[in-house]
Order: sequence, then structure tokens, then C-alpha cells
Amino acid sequence: MAASTLPRTVTLQDGRTIELLMLEVSDCLGLVEFYRTLPEQDREVLKDDVTTKEWADRFLRKVATKEIVCLVAKDGDKVVGEASLYRTLHGWTKHVGEIRLTIARSHRRQGLGLAMAGTLVKIATDIGIEKLLVNMVENQLGSRRTFEKLGFQKEAVLPRHVKDISGTKRDLIIMANDVSQIWAAMETMVQDYQPHRD
Repeated sequence: MAASTLPRTVTLQDGRTIELLMLEVSDCLGLVEFYRTLPEQDREVLKDDVTTKEWADRFLRKVATKEIVCLVAKDGDKVVGEASLYRTLHGWTKHVGEIRLTIARSHRRQGLGLAMAGTLVKIATDIGIEKLLVNMVENQLGSRRTFEKLGFQKEAVLPRHVKDISGTKRDLIIMANDVSQIWAAMETMVQDYQPHRD
């Protein structure tokens, strides 16, 4: 799904309708509020302190330079999820992107994370990303299942690499998806397909 096809409405498994859209500057306050209302144990596995104005300013600057492609999920006027594609514009990893995904507890296990991550995977391929990474702590089982459904596989484990806010050290799991190979295979399947004729 290309960014040009957004906003997009997603119906959750419980029937609620959620709008997915590209982040606008006007959404940033709602995004910070979303992060501030997350339980502390949810925020302890995030790479940044996403509750500060300084973080929001840095984040918006990278969105403006296209180093970050950000989707937000809205239930009415309230942000209930955020998915971002991080990338470098120059250098030897410019073909690689990293996905970060956070969903409100009230909207988990309803298909929203899968819809947001899947949308970002398609956007990534549209802008030339060839490999996608996602980092997660060992106990993020729901996130791991979501990305496995999208073709991500465990590529590395860094033992005791992450220290949470309580001081506990946890393993960091790195999952990867070589999207260039997957989309090339899909294109080959389409080209080779011959409709059945009676």
C-alpha cells in the first residue's frame, strides 16, 4: 500500500473502525499524549523517552527530512497506535529500514498492529527499502507473532543487551525481512501465472 493511498480505514476484529494516516504536525501533541498514557512497563522497552518535548522536536525534524516515515492510528480524535519506519538516507545501510510499533493496550489483539506494520512494509518497498529490521525484547511475544506473520525471521539474539527501567537485563531479539526477495518472488509468481482455460 503506497503512502498516497492513506488515510485508510481499518475495521478491528471487535468491529471498531480505526483510521490510519501519515503523521501531521498537528498530530504530534496527540502522539506525545498517547505515549504518556502508556503503562510504565510498556514504555520501558522503547529506545527513547517518548514523553518529552525534546523527543517530539527531534522526531518531527526526522519526519520532515524523510528519515522517518510515521503512521498513526486514530480512534476518533485519539491516537491509539504509532508505527514508524526509520532509515538513513546515505551510506552503506541506506537500503535498510527499521520498524518500530506501539499499540495501546485497549486496541491490541484486534489486528491493528498487523495492519499498521503491513502498511509500513509496503511503503518501505515502494521507497526502495530492501531489508527491514525490527528489534524487540525477549518477552514481547505478541510483537514477535505479528512480525512473523509478515515474513520476519529471527536473525540474531544479543544476550542481556537491554536493561529495563527496573534494572533487569533482557535479551534483545533482532528480526529481519529481506523484502526485496519476497516482492521479487511475488512478481515472478504473478508473471508466471497462467489462468486455467477449459
